[in-house]
Amino acid sequence: MLHVPVLLEESLDFLLHDLSGKYLDLTFGRGSHSQEILKRLIPEGSLHAVDRDPEAVLFGKENINDPRFSIYHSNYSEIDSLFPEFQFEGILLDLGTCSTHLDNPNRGFSFQSNGPLDMRMDISTGFSAADWLNSATESEISDVLYQYGDEKASRKIANAIVKFRTMKPLKTTFELTTVIETVLKRTGKIHPATKSFQAIRIHVNQELHHLRVVLSKLHSILRAGGIVVVISFHSLEDRIVKNFFKPEVDRLPKDIPINTSVTEKYKCIGKKIKPSVHEIKNNPRSRSAVMRVFSKL
Repeated sequence: MLHVPVLLEESLDFLLHDLSGKYLDLTFGRGSHSQEILKRLIPEGSLHAVDRDPEAVLFGKENINDPRFSIYHSNYSEIDSLFPEFQFEGILLDLGTCSTHLDNPNRGFSFQSNGPLDMRMDISTGFSAADWLNSATESEISDVLYQYGDEKASRKIANAIVKFRTMKPLKTTFELTTVIETVLKRTGKIHPATKSFQAIRIHVNQELHHLRVVLSKLHSILRAGGIVVVISFHSLEDRIVKNFFKPEVDRLPKDIPINTSVTEKYKCIGKKIKPSVHEIKNNPRSRSAVMRVFSKL
């Protein structure tokens, strides 16, 4: 299945305020946003893209032949070393998991097809889901399932995982799904493994940590008046984004006078934006998306 970009028109309408400017797509994926950005930029404009997945970077190099385009293999939390001298007019962060990951059994992201239990965005580094599940303590597994997946049965699932691995190591997505289904039975549209797979993926890739880091570094590579567009798909991500860009005066204790010297770095542009009913109907994976837009002061 091809990756379908979420909130494409809405995000680019905010992002591309100067069609001759320099832009940065920090989550290239399969290039849906990047290719549309290049269509709209005039010849003087340029686009740089980043992805932590080597397959995505290879796809970009092989499929986008445009002198205005460059792509880099890196975690987006390393942008300060990638672009020490750059100043961008706009920066895009689409935090959703690429559909090509979910649809490729060999990546191990989905419970709907059998494959190695990996879940890494960058298979060249870090630990796989199987590595972690076969070595973590029961309480560590339970904490991750609860904190990142809001899984109410986290303790029971963690206990079932630990019992399973005493007989044999967990190696495949279907093995993990079967273990979860011994604890939770399907009662509605949501598969019982959904929350656990999401939580494990977030943990394996340290997604929330890297999000906090990249947000703290955006200011140094963004021009005054430059735009940041962030599309989140998880309430934890959206909360981090919302709180990070909240004016610093709002973070002060209530007993400190408002005229205290505070330097605000960004202003919020409009309210959070969600996909239309039409978009959700055509792309159900967009239903949890939330877009927030900010401008550097």
